[in-house]
Amino acid sequence: MIHPIILCGGSGTRLWPVSRKAYPKQFSPLLGRESLYQMTLGRFAAEGFGAPLVMTGDAFRFLALEQAAEIGLSDARVVVEPVGRDTAPAILTAALMLEDTPDALMLVAPSDHVIPDADAFRAVVAEGADAARTGAFVTFGVTPDRPETGYGYLELDAAPDGPGAVPLKSFREKPDLETAQAMLASGGFLWNAGIFLMRVSDLIAAYETHTPDMIDACRAAIAEGAEDLGFFRLDAEAYGRAEAISFDYAIMERVDRVAAVPLTSGWSDLGAWDTLWQAAGPDEDGNATSGPVTALDCRDSYLRSESDGIRLVGLGLDGVVAVAMPDAVLVADKSRAQDVKAVVDTLRAAEAAQADDYPRFHRPWGWYETLCLGDRFQVKRIMVKPGGVLSLQSHHHRSEHWIVVAGTAEVTIGEDTRLLTENESVYIPLGAVHRMANPGKLPMYLIEVQTGAYLGEDDIVRYEDIYNRA
Repeated sequence: MIHPIILCGGSGTRLWPVSRKAYPKQFSPLLGRESLYQMTLGRFAAEGFGAPLVMTGDAFRFLALEQAAEIGLSDARVVVEPVGRDTAPAILTAALMLEDTPDALMLVAPSDHVIPDADAFRAVVAEGADAARTGAFVTFGVTPDRPETGYGYLELDAAPDGPGAVPLKSFREKPDLETAQAMLASGGFLWNAGIFLMRVSDLIAAYETHTPDMIDACRAAIAEGAEDLGFFRLDAEAYGRAEAISFDYAIMERVDRVAAVPLTSGWSDLGAWDTLWQAAGPDEDGNATSGPVTALDCRDSYLRSESDGIRLVGLGLDGVVAVAMPDAVLVADKSRAQDVKAVVDTLRAAEAAQADDYPRFHRPWGWYETLCLGDRFQVKRIMVKPGGVLSLQSHHHRSEHWIVVAGTAEVTIGEDTRLLTENESVYIPLGAVHRMANPGKLPMYLIEVQTGAYLGEDDIVRYEDIYNRA
């Protein structure tokens, strides 16, 4: 049995503005209808694989569970990391949670990669499993087709001779262009795909040898953790004691028996807009588009609009990335795709909300988005999914007016509870204790008009919450 360990953290800032800290790329349908995370889960929904164990942060726990359920996977176990400590503590924690099956294999995979041929990928994993069962630490690599400077590399001890694992000589950091060209010409390197396979017992033994303090911290985080609404929440104080370090540095570059298996299934980490352009399949003019887009006399460009109400038109573009969101637009030279991270850093320094906030704010009960914001008023569109319930709450600085535009809302104000249907409304005075729920079987939509001296999201006093939010 192979146990998939899905790493579901990170912010994917090189794909800004679609990917942001509040809603990173793994949860977005960048290619097709399913999100990258859902595509990853589907890859392991096959014979020989156990239930996936998903390592994610507190902000994404409901999204991870909800998107798994959307594709019919009800057995995914979501483990909540209370603080980000890089990949080494997350992978160790997963291994410790599988400690009662020491001979089982665990396959560690990021949640945001694209692998078009799932059957071929599973066949490659089976090749690596043979080496892993003998105690090897297996990593998977991609045969490079260009001198890529955005990936780390795997230096092979010998050229691959048919299927199976090849001894690994070294890990190499992201190179400069000249070094990448030399690596490509030599034929002895693979791109590091960041996917690992090993036995549970071998992995725990490696941590005991190389990072024993991390073992203590992660064991305590599990022992002092607790089940919470279908998630397992690690103890924050204990997990925070674990060193923040990547799995490559902590373990893979220190252990003796490391082997690499070339991926023959196709692969992309969608790490930047140029790789998404490539994965999208450019047309005969080299253009790839998504959403309501018109390209006139354009070449080698990527045009994407994330809003039905925004028509993006490119005229005479050559080698350009243009991405339109309701609250932000990126226009960049495609050759500078790796530098988009610097854009996010600049926006953060300017305290621009668009650096991290997403225009649609996802919550366990549904989502909301701001349609209009003024000095003393704000208009929101709110979707509450079937069975969704907002917290029982009040506000010190604002009153609210709710107008139901689709579905049925159950509204509580003080001691009064009533049902509102389409085109009915209700007023919530400043300070009134209130709650809203969707008792129906279809999503409920409403327009909320807020008025008051302060309209921030921190003006919420919660009295009860079925989602156990503070």
